[in-house]
Amino acid sequence: MQTPQKIAIVGSGLVGTLLAIYLKKQGHTVHVYDRSPDIRTVQFSGRSINLVMSNRGWKAMEDVGLAEEIRKIGIPVDKRAIHLQDGTLKEQFYGKEGEAIFSLSRGVLNRRMIDLAEDEGVEFYFEHKIWDITMATATLYVGDDERGQWTELHYDKVFGADGAFSRIRHRMQRQSMFDYSQEFMTLGYKELHIPANADGTHKIDKNSLHIWPRGEFMLMALANLDGSFTCTLFMPFEGMNSFEQLNNKQVLVDFFAEYFPDTQIVIPDLVEDFYKNPTSYLAVMKCYPWTFSDKVALIGDAAHAIVPFYGHGMNAGFEDITVLNQMMNQYGDDWETIFQEYQKSRKPNADAIAELSRRNFIEMSAKTADEDFLVQKKIEKWFSDKHPDKWLPLYSRVTFSLQPYSEALAIGDRQNQIMEEVMRMENIKERWNSEEVEAKIIKLLQ
Repeated sequence: MQTPQKIAIVGSGLVGTLLAIYLKKQGHTVHVYDRSPDIRTVQFSGRSINLVMSNRGWKAMEDVGLAEEIRKIGIPVDKRAIHLQDGTLKEQFYGKEGEAIFSLSRGVLNRRMIDLAEDEGVEFYFEHKIWDITMATATLYVGDDERGQWTELHYDKVFGADGAFSRIRHRMQRQSMFDYSQEFMTLGYKELHIPANADGTHKIDKNSLHIWPRGEFMLMALANLDGSFTCTLFMPFEGMNSFEQLNNKQVLVDFFAEYFPDTQIVIPDLVEDFYKNPTSYLAVMKCYPWTFSDKVALIGDAAHAIVPFYGHGMNAGFEDITVLNQMMNQYGDDWETIFQEYQKSRKPNADAIAELSRRNFIEMSAKTADEDFLVQKKIEKWFSDKHPDKWLPLYSRVTFSLQPYSEALAIGDRQNQIMEEVMRMENIKERWNSEEVEAKIIKLLQ
């Protein structure tokens, strides 16, 4: 336990709420501020992408005793179900038998986390707009509007967990030697949904992440506990096959009939959902440093917003908390060292998962429909099962291990070079599991 302090967290999302639980268990007084209403009292906005919890997220949950509680609201997903345009369905298992990610509704998870944090004694202040901070004194300024009268809130520490467009980071950006970049992708996303059957069962396999890969765009779906699926359409804003083109009901219906024909039965509210739900943006945000003295620290998306194609935005944010907690246990009340070691540990790994996530859009939207890619993945799984000491596929390194993201990226690049040579072997599709292929990989690994 540390010497108790009064700590504010700005942002009541998943990372801010889990961090609040950790800090409360360390003996601190913890107040969480959010400009939005209490999510438990409002209908979720229709701009969500379902979350997937993997080993890094579960590690953070287990360390604070919440894993069992959260598993109750998740659905295990052990494979991709790839829906090709000709109606063919192909399955690609993620890892070894028994390995699965967990599909979680963002709204359901966030509501449960706030309940659990309140049970620990964390205090939440919703509809409190934080406009600024004096970093040297950890003083927050709250008010109804940006140009109105503000009230000062005094704390020993402040954590900015207020997302990609963080007010706390905005203040930090105004100091010298602060690096910051933001990059918006040329594609966006829109939420759709597959309702449950009349008896509450799922219309398609609930234990798969469903992908309709179409090159420059794709549709994906993840199951919810109530029998429904949250679907997400990713596509460019402009140009051929873009949101710009889907500008009337008939064009939309014809587009889905051509590119996603097997969804016509399972997405009955396509037109209503499409025009009701907003088209949302995707951006990558990077910055450094993440901390100021022993007073202020950024965490989660406020420090490193990424695109969702590896399913690791939440997992990376939760791993921030794991590392921060390790530093707190190691350095006690030396908060300046805690903050320095936290950001030095996490920054290269945050950059690595940002790169991995960007690349995974190409894998999901195009490569999963490519026969050569599927053969390559089959070879990797076969070789890994035979030689687990020599090969662990990149996806498993990222999702089913706790290996630093930066190491996983570097090893994954080397493995891909090896596989490029293997895939050039004569008749590789016929002899993919032969002794010659095995020997070739072993030789290239040396």
